[in-house]
Amino acid sequence: MKIQKNSIARNLSELRRMNKFSQEEVAEKIGVSRQAVAKWEAGVSRS
Repeated sequence: MKIQKNSIARNLSELRRMNKFSQEEVAEKIGVSRQAVAKWEAGVSRS
């Protein structure tokens, strides 16, 4: 499961940067806090 979490975190971060979105912009688009996006990208959020 850890490999999958790291992959999701890496993909989210890479796709966000490729599309030139800030963490705050992503958060607003999906209805979560910026802190949640940061945790997802760091792979430290709880399920």
